[in-house]
Amino acid sequence: MAELKLEKRGHTALITMSNPPANTWTKASLQQLKQLVLELEHDKNMYALVITGEGDKFFSAGADLKLFADGDKGVASDMARVFGDAFETLSRFRGVSIAAINGYAMGGGLEVALACDIRIAEQQAQMALPEAKVGLLPCAGGTQNLAWLVGEGWAKRMILCGERLKADTALRIGLVEDVVPTGQALDAALALAEKVGEQSPSAVTACKHLIQQGRSGTMHGALPLERELFVALFDTKDQVEGVQAFLQKRQPTWVNG
Repeated sequence: MAELKLEKRGHTALITMSNPPANTWTKASLQQLKQLVLELEHDKNMYALVITGEGDKFFSAGADLKLFADGDKGVASDMARVFGDAFETLSRFRGVSIAAINGYAMGGGLEVALACDIRIAEQQAQMALPEAKVGLLPCAGGTQNLAWLVGEGWAKRMILCGERLKADTALRIGLVEDVVPTGQALDAALALAEKVGEQSPSAVTACKHLIQQGRSGTMHGALPLERELFVALFDTKDQVEGVQAFLQKRQPTWVNG
């Protein structure tokens, strides 16, 4: 049985983690995630991606610790590489990625949400990076993405002190962008994804690249690139369509090119 399920709804791809009871990641599911995102990257009709967990208790509990019980460094190296490949591919997705956190998001389960652009959590959800409790560390972007989102202090509380956060605290510190009632994260994420479809896909891709540029460069370096990509959009059909639609007081018809 596939550990990830893909459904396309209009211009939105829905990926559901389906590995009961806790939607844990395996080597196969991580490789499948990378492949799915790469396929969606080349599907010009897909503007947004939503990822959620199956069931009503877990978004994802991360990796199955049984993989590391023998202390095999070869297994550790292989899994770290596969985790990184999958989540970095997700982070680079040209469209907008949204995590619908419908329950516990632990370890690699939180890291996949951190790799997304936006996170919506249900009120009962809890989030943690507890790897140090078992002599490990977050190796799929957790130490970097968490600190970028919430600041060094809260990242250290969660990673170094093993602090588990409830949804309201996660919202307060900027770990998630919205908290919704139990059972409503997916609908909220899909509704937000629909708003992405109102934007020019070409412009969204350029804007996302620029926003994320700050993580690896400087504002001084990003500002000239911002102007360069603005001018580059004039090579797209969507730029003409967007302006013409506004002037003609109608909805634009995007072609993603």
